[in-house]
Amino acid sequence: MTTTTINHFINGQISQGSSGLSQNVFNPATGNVTGNVVLASAHDVDSAVQAAKAAFPTWADTPPIRRARVMFKFLELLNTHKDALAEAITKEHGKVFTDAQGEVARGIDIVEFACGIPQLLKGDYTEQVSTGIDNWTMRQPLGVVAGITPFNFPVMVPMWMFPIAIATGNTFILKPSPLDPSASLMIADLLKQAGLPDGVFNVVQGDKDSVEALIDHPDVKALSFVGSTPIANLIYERGAKHGKRVQALGGAKNHMVVMPDANLDKAVDALIGAAYGSAGERCMAISVAVLVGDVADGVVAQLAERAKALKVKDGMQLDAEMGPIVTRQAHERITGYINKGVEEGAHLVVDGREFDAAQTGDGCAEGFWMGGTLFDHVTPEMTIYKEEIFGPVLACIRVPDIATAIQLINDHEFGNGVSCFTESGSVAREFGRRIQVGMVGINVPIPVPMAWHGFGGWKRSLFGDTHAYGEEGVRFYTKQKSIMQRWSDSIDSGAEFVMPTAK
Repeated sequence: MTTTTINHFINGQISQGSSGLSQNVFNPATGNVTGNVVLASAHDVDSAVQAAKAAFPTWADTPPIRRARVMFKFLELLNTHKDALAEAITKEHGKVFTDAQGEVARGIDIVEFACGIPQLLKGDYTEQVSTGIDNWTMRQPLGVVAGITPFNFPVMVPMWMFPIAIATGNTFILKPSPLDPSASLMIADLLKQAGLPDGVFNVVQGDKDSVEALIDHPDVKALSFVGSTPIANLIYERGAKHGKRVQALGGAKNHMVVMPDANLDKAVDALIGAAYGSAGERCMAISVAVLVGDVADGVVAQLAERAKALKVKDGMQLDAEMGPIVTRQAHERITGYINKGVEEGAHLVVDGREFDAAQTGDGCAEGFWMGGTLFDHVTPEMTIYKEEIFGPVLACIRVPDIATAIQLINDHEFGNGVSCFTESGSVAREFGRRIQVGMVGINVPIPVPMAWHGFGGWKRSLFGDTHAYGEEGVRFYTKQKSIMQRWSDSIDSGAEFVMPTAK
């Protein structure tokens, strides 16, 4: 089978780098090696940083409207090539093609937002803050910034970062996951076609060594990271120690509360899609169903029937509902959690370990396949409740009332996303006010904010002061400067030795 080599993209050119190291890229549906991705050395990272550093002064001095025009052209090209990007995602990550199309569409939303950068960069102006003095603010770019992105969204998550970073005048280095790296080079090519100057956007492929080189490099001014909580915490602490601005989005354990007055059919639809879509490999996947009162038996019965009937197959088949697990190692990790749930006494209603890979079609029997798993009677002390599994495993917890549900969720270390299905306005209002989670859905199972808002959780789901994209993204990638100005005709003679005040 023919394999491809996925290289770096530095200073507008494909680069093989200097390390001589690489790792295999797999199609998780078949288990076949489809490519080799090169792994960057510290020297390769420095080459990308130096290219970005050299490009920064001219790009930062480019008027925002001209930067926006490049983004508009990039937007046009994205819309033309969006299905090719989605296909690349499916073939390396495994998520179904329609889900990959949705990922690309959400990334395109951010690019559309970034096209409005002339408006977003407008500062504030106050005339006559004191006699003869005017005061205004402006936002200016930081310099070279970097994004370290995960395997589960190889297009959308980078687009949470680089469109805003570039539009605000920074130069950018993307370090994508080595598990599904092809989309990064496709993006780089489209940006070059859009007229982005060489060096403004660079890609370094790699593993832990390239991440550490970016964190430690003195010319990288800011880092944005999305991944697991332990790594997010380490990157935040190490980056901050080196004086960088860091935004590190970590793990999650997202709950969905089902109230007795909810439309149960729609709640079950929501749980099935949010728990098993993308094989549960989403930081916003629902992994805990909190069933309130007497709804539990009926909801679990419906969930079991639906989980058993999931169409698990190659994601390029348009009727597929769930694809394979991204890697064999991830499959083994998820299997270990299912084993742990059984050992600790949870009731295993549907066992995804029993899925027969032969059902997936010709050529897929050696892929990394698993069905949907459903647990009932899970308790907060169990490992499958406390830890992020990042796979197609849904745990059901039974509680007597909404107050217990809220306390349960607020006590968890993660606070990324949460949902409540109810027909009660008062329940919805109190839930929204009292829940200690960053992104809340009312009858919305996956409440990912749109491009002009911002994405981010609370507690150990986010390290840093700002959320991703939206206006907070603009603030993250810029620094405010305040200017006070007056002219000599308004300056009184003589030295002043007191603190200046408004006069």
